[in-house]
Amino acid sequence: MGEWTLFSPGDKAPNDGTYIEEGVNSFHMGIENPKKVTLNAGERFPQTTNHERKWKRMGH
Repeated sequence: MGEWTLFSPGDKAPNDGTYIEEGVNSFHMGIENPKKVTLNAGERFPQTTNHERKWKRMGH
């Protein structure tokens, strides 16, 4: 089971891990050169490249 939870800039990370930008409407297409960020639990997500993007935890 994958985690499909998306996080907005300013949200607190629920777990330590690497998160990647995800386009809200681009689940099939993906994003070229998405931003990645490594956070510890409780840290806030940074701004995304544009307002239509969210953060998603990268799979293991």
